[in-house]
Amino acid sequence: MRPPCGQPPRPPLPTWQHGGVTAATHSSLFPQVPESADAVLDGLDPEQREVAMALHGPVCVLAGAGTGKTRAITHRIAYGVRAGILQPASVLAVTFTNRAAGEMRGRLRQLGAGGVQARTFHSAALRQLQYFWPKAVGGDLPRLLERKVQLVAEAAARCRIRLDRNELRDVTSEIEWSKVTQTVPADYPAVVAKTQRDAPRDPAEISQIYAMYEQLKRDRSVIDFEDVLLLTVAILQDRHDIADHVRRQYQHFVVDEYQDVSPLQQRLLDLWLGDRDTLCVVGDASQTIYSFTGATPDHLLNFRTRHPNATVVKLVRDYRSTPQVVHLANGLLGQARGRAAEHRLELVSQREPGPDPVYTEYADEPAEAEGTARRIRDLIAAGVPAGEIAVLYRVNSQSEVYEQALADAGVPYQLRGAERFFERAEVREAGIALRGAARAGGNDSLLDDAEGLPAEVRAVLSTKGWTTEPPAGSGAVRDRWESLAALVRLAEDFEQAKPGATLSDLVAELDERAAAQHAPTVQGVTLASLHSAKGLEWDAVFLVGLNEGMMPITYAKTDEQIEEERRLLYVGVTRARFHLSLSWSLSRSPGGRAGRRPSQFLNGLRPGSVALGTRGAAGGGGIERGPGPVVKRGRRGPARCRVCGKTLTDAGEMKLMRCDDCPSDMDEALYERLRDWRAVRAKEIGQPAYCVFTDKTLMAIAEAVPGSAGELAGISGVGARKLDRFGTAVLAICAGETVEEGLGDAVDEV
Repeated sequence: MRPPCGQPPRPPLPTWQHGGVTAATHSSLFPQVPESADAVLDGLDPEQREVAMALHGPVCVLAGAGTGKTRAITHRIAYGVRAGILQPASVLAVTFTNRAAGEMRGRLRQLGAGGVQARTFHSAALRQLQYFWPKAVGGDLPRLLERKVQLVAEAAARCRIRLDRNELRDVTSEIEWSKVTQTVPADYPAVVAKTQRDAPRDPAEISQIYAMYEQLKRDRSVIDFEDVLLLTVAILQDRHDIADHVRRQYQHFVVDEYQDVSPLQQRLLDLWLGDRDTLCVVGDASQTIYSFTGATPDHLLNFRTRHPNATVVKLVRDYRSTPQVVHLANGLLGQARGRAAEHRLELVSQREPGPDPVYTEYADEPAEAEGTARRIRDLIAAGVPAGEIAVLYRVNSQSEVYEQALADAGVPYQLRGAERFFERAEVREAGIALRGAARAGGNDSLLDDAEGLPAEVRAVLSTKGWTTEPPAGSGAVRDRWESLAALVRLAEDFEQAKPGATLSDLVAELDERAAAQHAPTVQGVTLASLHSAKGLEWDAVFLVGLNEGMMPITYAKTDEQIEEERRLLYVGVTRARFHLSLSWSLSRSPGGRAGRRPSQFLNGLRPGSVALGTRGAAGGGGIERGPGPVVKRGRRGPARCRVCGKTLTDAGEMKLMRCDDCPSDMDEALYERLRDWRAVRAKEIGQPAYCVFTDKTLMAIAEAVPGSAGELAGISGVGARKLDRFGTAVLAICAGETVEEGLGDAVDEV
């Protein structure tokens, strides 16, 4: 049976011997436990089977995205247990997140291998520390500090160094990085200089704060999460009897996501192992995207050097993505440089062909967001669940325009790994400051030298951390600046659309936007940064904002930093199972200079571009191109006010087809009836009112008073889907008829 239009076909179910493998990424909720050890191997492809049967000596599994690495290593452990080669209690599997550890434990239980320990590095170390502390040190283990920020703040205060909240977060992250890279306070400035690391403050100041923080911990008998690893390492190094005890307990180790191991975690792993080589590691150097936290792929890349007799298995059969998506991913890495690139894997899709990736060039950022929202709405209408769609961007501040566009399109969404734009602390603080300045008017000394709305906003936000130049490096300070810079850009666009607008007008606009973006807490399209998308997958992925300066990010200066940005985009591409869209815009705002360029990473991949200095793309050197020329936003004549004829640039004004200042011929009574009806409908479907129609759309309807479906469809904000769903009721209200609750609700789910 063919899937609905737009729905990707699911992976085939036959076993490998019958022409396929069992699904690597989609499994039954309650699978049957295999009857025997040999049955554990059923359904594995040849390389996965080789991993499962390699139970002796060091093993290195190089596993590309979507190749079923977790499947391979869990079947390896289960096969060893079921065959009597491994004792469940003697196996320790470590990974990096509680979610991944929980998934591993669940899969092992389903395979009949309960009792195997699957934990994060920190969880495993903490259990050992709690058990051995009384014997190694005496007394109770010091209290674990859940959040170190407050103690770092006190340390900074004692050093007479003032940090705002975002600087505090960055300095805290820097202390964490120092500890996992085993850098002591006195060495921090030299290490920063040697590694060309962008420090959020003067390295000498951070060194002072770091040293004071460590002193305060000692004074108060508390430890932090990094200390859990450091202290476990210290005990295992100093107490050979305890190290022997641990090694008798755990005789076989499996490490997932090995490319993300820090030097400190590697030191702990070495102590667990001792002089043994009963180790299996799994990783992909092409997915190293967390070097800023201390992660390094060197341990993975050097594994064969450290263990010359290691078995190395490469998993390249991709069960997640279509050949079209995989080909693009291979082409992207084919242009990479550096050591990690030399070990890249050429993926081979095992899925049926799907649609070509779509490359779309837009005139400006709002147009890109609106175009993305339209395409998402079309996919949902074609049968792709909203929860199987994601919009991925480089930095969290990019979410605001997509939150707005999806809200206007009536598409439910959820943010992952970030607060909604108008709920972010710095945005709320900026709103309060702008509101105060608007109330003070000419009495606010901040505005004495500011001429025009954008200058006033820049003056106010300069007290909250905005500067003309962005701060160096990444981190919380940079994130805060990006959010404030987005407000400055909004003020510039607002003033351009409404010459003479005041600070009070802008505050009212911000309030309206904040209210309109209160998305429902329901299953919806995922909005996420590329970093937070690691380990996830969707049927349809939209990679947006792929401009130079954003991808790669502007503060990526060194060759290695540029290559990590490329790997980040590779991770984004390989999140897609079936539909993949890549887009960029030529200018920031409507009417702006079209001086932007698409990401250098797309050279040789997007239609009409040429790769610069390309090494053969991993997959035969082919270049993936879209189905035709670059899809550009249709060129239309400028929207003009139907009252005064002035060119319109504001989205709300274009929806009404008149300037906000021009007289309205809106039927006020009709508008109120439409609002009352909308409130009832929104309650019935369990969605915010704007998901039915926004206020501007209702105003446009009340002004036009459409008498037919065609006239109603011509109003901005009324698409085919909403016309089908609500058109009958709206036309009845416009005709003065009484509408029963539920009229026009042909489909009850959004």
